[in-house]
Parts: sequence; C-alpha cells; structure tokens
Amino acid sequence: MHISFPKIYPILDASMIPSTGRGDFLRRLGDSLAQADVTLLEYRNKTGSDGEILADAAILRGALPVRQVKLILDDRADLVGRAGFDGVHVDVGDMAPSEARRLLGPGRIVGTFGGSGTLLPGILKEPVDYLSVGLVFPTTTKQTSKAPIGVEGVRKLREEAGAGAVLVAVGGITLATAPTVLAAGASVIAVSAAIFRAPDPATEFRRWVNALK
Repeated sequence: MHISFPKIYPILDASMIPSTGRGDFLRRLGDSLAQADVTLLEYRNKTGSDGEILADAAILRGALPVRQVKLILDDRADLVGRAGFDGVHVDVGDMAPSEARRLLGPGRIVGTFGGSGTLLPGILKEPVDYLSVGLVFPTTTKQTSKAPIGVEGVRKLREEAGAGAVLVAVGGITLATAPTVLAAGASVIAVSAAIFRAPDPATEFRRWVNALK
C-alpha cells in the first residue's frame, strides 16, 4: 500500500506501561499523543499474552483516531485484524514478510528488519512498505545482539538500498543525533525511550517534530 511516512514516529514498548492502572495510563497516553498530532505509532509487546496485547490494543485504537493515526503491531500479524490495527512489523525469526503480506493483504502496512552492517540478501524484493535499519546507537529498550552501526552505517545502507526504499532508523537515537541520522539517508526515525521515558511523552514528541522540520 502507499503510505506517507512521518519523519518521526514513536514505538511504545510494553515495558514502559505500568501494571497498576494500565488501562487508564494507556487511555491518557493515547489521548495526549493524538493531541500532539502523532500519525503513526508502533506497539511492541514481546512477552504479553494474546489477551493483554488485545486489551492494550483496544485502548490505543480507541484513543488514537483511525483517520489520524496508523497503528502497527510488532510481531503478531495474526492479531492485527482483531486489534483493529493498520499493519505489522516482523523481525528476523518472526513470520516471513511475504507470509505477513499474504495474511494481511495489500491494504495494510507490512514492515520488516532490513539489515545492520549490510542489507539482508533479497530484502529489497520483499513485499514490504518499509525496512528498519540499525541499531544505529546502543539501546536499552530492545533485547538484541546487533552491534550499533552508527551514522556511517546508515549512509552505507542507503547507498545499498537506493533512493526508493523507505528506511526507518532505530536504536538509541536522541534529538541531538536525529538530524545527522536523517542527513545520512534515513527516511524516518523511530524512537522509544527518548519519548516514553520523558515526563510528558506527548510534549516530547512535539518537541522532536518541531526540531526536525
């Protein structure tokens, strides 16, 4: 499908959601992000049950208007339809991108991991809307053994991918480093800790958007 990607979008990891008052927290967070003009958000829950994922998803979907915000579910292509989400991100070891596309059809977003030091073989032929690349810098919000590639790694991957691929840079990016990552060839920056560990995530998101215009 054709989607106009924003320059930045948040990744909400379930580890940042409190267990007490979970529903109220998500409802307030979703409302504030909608007011901050978020247009794309990924929800990631690596350890939760189907019930927890779907409960969280229902609150997020209710708080983030369908016409304004595209919601991406990490890993679980099988739950996208039930969650009312707009797409899925599948990593290496999850469902194959081609299978996710077959399951979700042409009308939903499918993204996948594109590479770190170099692009994965054949990845540009996969039926996906975007490729995540990195880790750009060290991160504490996702368990991974990948070594950071730095800004030069992003530049190398852009050269390999060509001009047409949507490259989403992930991993340890701060507001100070974001401009150099974009200048190196990233189409989009996806941010987790830098936004959701701020006292007011919506205000922090708005600060990033204004700084990266």
